[in-house]
Amino acid sequence: MADGIPSFWGPVTSTTECCEKNYVYSSYIAEFFNTISNVPGIILAIIGLMNALRQRFEKRFSFLHISNMALAIGNMLYHATLQRVHQHSDETPMVWEMLLYLYILYSPDWHYKSTMPTFIFLYGAAFGILHHLVGFGICFKLHYALLCLLCIPRMYKYYIHTNDVHAKRLAKLYLVTLILASLCWVVDRVFCKEFHSWNFNPQGHAFWHVFMGLNSYYANTFLMFCRAQQLGWNPEVARFLGVLPYVKVHKSKTQ
Repeated sequence: MADGIPSFWGPVTSTTECCEKNYVYSSYIAEFFNTISNVPGIILAIIGLMNALRQRFEKRFSFLHISNMALAIGNMLYHATLQRVHQHSDETPMVWEMLLYLYILYSPDWHYKSTMPTFIFLYGAAFGILHHLVGFGICFKLHYALLCLLCIPRMYKYYIHTNDVHAKRLAKLYLVTLILASLCWVVDRVFCKEFHSWNFNPQGHAFWHVFMGLNSYYANTFLMFCRAQQLGWNPEVARFLGVLPYVKVHKSKTQ
């Protein structure tokens, strides 16, 4: 919906738009709140990456935190420009991120160590090229939903096999933030017309970004704890500045 200041980026070419009015605060940012609401997710991903590197977690977790950052940055570009090419820079990293989650969740029980990462890499590359050339539309949404559903049973298995109370709390926070994010997204979509008759917009989609940034951080931290347990690193959930949870490991000298 074209409103307010003239656009620096030209006409909207993306196939979807959110409820926020366009170019209200700047000619360079189409959806202001939907753009800046990705910043918390980027900060959390940086904190997670620093912890993964500092404690020498496997590279898969570094890639996972980097994929969270790439997704948030791509999402910022999309909402700032509302251009189709940048819509793909949001949607393609969504799929790549879920492929990484599938690898982290299922790889410990995979007997052929090299085949799974090779398949996931080729699958992700093929999807990125095809989505850029074709644009899958509703098929993209169904495909992404399927990848998410494939993660659920494995996450539940990790939860029931974890005895640490603080780690279980991470999993619960992951679920709570997912529910809150989904509610914000649905309300923003369903009641958009009503919001435009009000004097203010509650910015449901922006809150979706904030909650999903938290959701990704809690998911990553929980999976790092579970993996550290599998490797015998004696993990514990500590808190940065007494607030933000992170995984602290106690490796033996031979590890």
